[in-house]
Amino acid sequence: MATKEQQQAYAEKIKPLQPKPPYFINCLKAFVVGGFICVIGEALQKFYMTYFNFTTENVGNPTSATLILIAALLTGIGVYDKIGQFAGAGSAVPVTGFANAVTSAALEHRSEGIVLGVATNLFKIAGAVIVFGAVAAYVFGMIRYAFKILL
Repeated sequence: MATKEQQQAYAEKIKPLQPKPPYFINCLKAFVVGGFICVIGEALQKFYMTYFNFTTENVGNPTSATLILIAALLTGIGVYDKIGQFAGAGSAVPVTGFANAVTSAALEHRSEGIVLGVATNLFKIAGAVIVFGAVAAYVFGMIRYAFKILL
């Protein structure tokens, strides 16, 4: 087994030989794909406002639900993973990235059955996000309420 000093020396020796990541191209891909997902969201909002008479205050709910459904379906058939490999962080736009994380965790354990596999692991990743979101909403709500009282 190599010592820590040997490992560090080896890492320094091979560093010049490693290819440099294409940062600009990666950022451009993330920007274009993330922007395209947002354009789809905007188009869905216009669709719901035009054909279902939603207002600007309440059109966000069906838009988010539709984006979640689309991302979950694309994850289920394996397309969203390819989008993620191509776009990197651009595919992690909050709503669709969250849907992908939840669906991926559930699909990983589908061989264990519906209850012990899918249902048990469905919120393995999402549970922490939901709890943190609820706690953060409470804390910021209390801060806002305190400012409202004081000012």
